[in-house]
Amino acid sequence: MKNTQSDRSVRKVVIVGGGFGGLYAAQSLGRAPVQVTLIDKRNFHLFQPLLYQVATGTVSPADISSPLRLVLSKFKNVRTILDEVVDIDPQRKKVVLLDGELDYDTLIVATGVSHHYFGNDHWKAYAPGLKTIEDALEIRSRIFTAFEAAEKESDPLKRRAWLTFVIVGGGPTGVELAGAIAEMTRGSLRDDFRNIDTTSAQILLVEGMDRVLPPYAPQLSAKAQEDLSRLGVTVRAKTIVTNITEGVVTVRHGEEEEAIPTQTVLWAAGVKASAMGQILRDRAGANLDRAGRIIVEPDLSLPNHPNIFAIGDLAHFAHQGERPLPGVAPVAMQQGEYVAKLLKRHLKGDTLPPFQYADYGSLAVIGQNSAVVDLGFVKLSGIIAWLAWVFAHIYYLIEFDNKLIVLTQWGWNYFTRGRGARLITGKDTVSVLSERMKREIFVGAGNDRKG
Repeated sequence: MKNTQSDRSVRKVVIVGGGFGGLYAAQSLGRAPVQVTLIDKRNFHLFQPLLYQVATGTVSPADISSPLRLVLSKFKNVRTILDEVVDIDPQRKKVVLLDGELDYDTLIVATGVSHHYFGNDHWKAYAPGLKTIEDALEIRSRIFTAFEAAEKESDPLKRRAWLTFVIVGGGPTGVELAGAIAEMTRGSLRDDFRNIDTTSAQILLVEGMDRVLPPYAPQLSAKAQEDLSRLGVTVRAKTIVTNITEGVVTVRHGEEEEAIPTQTVLWAAGVKASAMGQILRDRAGANLDRAGRIIVEPDLSLPNHPNIFAIGDLAHFAHQGERPLPGVAPVAMQQGEYVAKLLKRHLKGDTLPPFQYADYGSLAVIGQNSAVVDLGFVKLSGIIAWLAWVFAHIYYLIEFDNKLIVLTQWGWNYFTRGRGARLITGKDTVSVLSERMKREIFVGAGNDRKG
């Protein structure tokens, strides 16, 4: 089947975003007869599926990050620009940067998603999400600071608030965070403190649906909850958060409302599309779903703009199955490769059938030797699923040295149960901790009066 688009119309390809979708598109266009420009406000690609391990001290940020220039250096037709896209002009075929403009013939937008607090953005100060390296370091600091504060606290009720961890959202990120924190309290941290018993820490996983891992098969959700309970995690299903303030998270289960004193709340409950969705709606007439994702055509292009593509978490692809494709790394990878292949076909005057996602399964880890895997034709749990999870994540890490470092670190942690990246970073950690403990005295006193 022929396409009327000439080869001249795809000579300059601009990719916005260096995540899985953007990076795989750039790599797939490497050595093609086009000029590729990848724009990102970071100079590295981040392997987000392992961010929770940075947040819990298992690996360091550099272990799951790869410099974009290094990854793409072998492709002489690909250049990388450190900048941010603030506007798009489809009529003039230009992207507007913080510092200048760029022409394009074809535009691929892969800017992903951010946290969604469902209209309660003020909760962000008390309940950080997990999307960036900075998020992971902030969460890591809060987790380990909580144990340090508990070690110094003499009041049992206030100490209990420091040792209470509330994770909001029972999807893969929430499950992995809860499992990792629980393992720490019963493993690597158990002998490190003198005045507290880390195994007494309370880890609460709050999920609005009737089970954790709602997209997974019910039997796998049940197995995941069983493994979490074995680790000491308390799952609160059919429970929603109604408010988060300094030192308190309020939840509702049915008609019953409860205020939980806690100094550590972690957000894993929802996402919203990046601002690029709004820009493309205003500039190119794109249709957005409730999360702000761009509703794309079967070939991942925008309606009436066949030279603009949205891929990855930013794209709402509803042309395969009853539900839109999930926002997971394999979807973004395959979409990046598809658009690259489509453009190469356009250079020859040909086209491709609509995009079809090949679903190789879903994986979520609960803890050491414990995971759930849904491959469609077979569902696994336990150590076999955990080994499958380990293999898949090592395989998809971008650079060989990262694969080797992470595999070595995991092997060491497996036998020693150590977590060597337990650094509390930030400005003047002691002063920040002291200030938080002073604020906690007031909040804690209020909670004591309520109790």
